[in-house]
Amino acid sequence: MLSINSFNKTSRFFITLLLTSLWLTATASAARLKDLASIQGVRSNQIIGYGLVVGLDGTGDGSKASFTSQTLANLMKNMGVQINSKDLKVKNVASVMITAQLPAFVKTGQDIDITLSSMGDSTSLKGGTLIATPLKGLDGNIYAMAQGQVSVGNNAPQNNKQHLTVARIPNGATVEREVPVNLVNKKSIALSLNKPDFTTISRMTTAINSFLGDNFAKAQDSATLNVKVPEIYRNNTVSFLASLETLEVTPDATAKVILNERNGTVVMGENITINSLALSHGSLSLQITPESQASIGGNLGDRLVTLKQGATLGDVVKALNAIGATPQDLSAIFQSMKASGALQAELEII
Repeated sequence: MLSINSFNKTSRFFITLLLTSLWLTATASAARLKDLASIQGVRSNQIIGYGLVVGLDGTGDGSKASFTSQTLANLMKNMGVQINSKDLKVKNVASVMITAQLPAFVKTGQDIDITLSSMGDSTSLKGGTLIATPLKGLDGNIYAMAQGQVSVGNNAPQNNKQHLTVARIPNGATVEREVPVNLVNKKSIALSLNKPDFTTISRMTTAINSFLGDNFAKAQDSATLNVKVPEIYRNNTVSFLASLETLEVTPDATAKVILNERNGTVVMGENITINSLALSHGSLSLQITPESQASIGGNLGDRLVTLKQGATLGDVVKALNAIGATPQDLSAIFQSMKASGALQAELEII
């Protein structure tokens, strides 16, 4: 039962309640194994480089960015032009840091996207061209060469200020060295769960063993699953992994509630119940009792919410919304419920 004393409806602060499958519950739908786990050791790698963007329309680095002048002087020297870096005062050149992701299994000659970030006092990279720059990994080896026309985007709304000192070059780097990943003749494959969970990995183990007809999969912990490669797949590991990644597994997760204190948005699972409690916060009171109904008490003007036992957290939020609870009220109430043990879920306030 929900009891509401006199309250001006037009002054309510509307709270957005999202009952979403973002946080999986026991009734969550099945997901493919490929969406829940990845092959251990198969990942992308970060590469980085330092280069120059030229051809800017007076928006390059100023005289304070001495490293830009020094870099340009070194570049000219390598091209046979002797020049003193102190004599260089160009405004159409900018120093940039170049970052990129080298995907797993990428091959020599393929192109990847790159991101450029200004390092000096350049005001815009728009219209510039990146000079050929090597991109290195943490091991110091060159894995790609970058070069091309800079793009900062031209479709931003007129009332939005563009961030012109960061730019991209789609397919702006060509891979020169591969990161070796060998899956041939593997006797076992290790899978890593994206979100470690004992229940999920147990269900995954059962699904794989049922599919293969024997105990080929064994969980090492809540995040790692070792799978023996059957003899018939030893020379065709790709087909083996392709058959596994389409298996459907119902994932599990701990109950979790996320509250955005700034705008009152609540994201939660759909079946988080609340134990019996009586709570008072300022002029707002919340009671969850075994009885189906309860009398209204408190001083005139108090806001009272009375719900019967078994109410979900969604019911509580809707009721609090109806009597005009603010995001700050929700934050204080949820924290008190968690501390008292009435809320059996992880609470995260952002």
